[in-house]
Amino acid sequence: MEEFFNNVLRYCRYFITFTLGVFFALFQWVQPMFSSPLRLTALIGILVGLTGFIFFTLRAMLGFGV
Repeated sequence: MEEFFNNVLRYCRYFITFTLGVFFALFQWVQPMFSSPLRLTALIGILVGLTGFIFFTLRAMLGFGV
């Protein structure tokens, strides 16, 4: 049983490492866009719009607020 929990812990560490690596890679890819205020404003607008789209889509699909 101890071996099972060690294996589960190893997968949790792998997931955290993988997630941090993906965010780090995306940040390195987007970082040059922060140099211009216009690009930064456009990037923030896109992120807000994408978040709103996902929020309202899930809200409609799950039937919340109807």
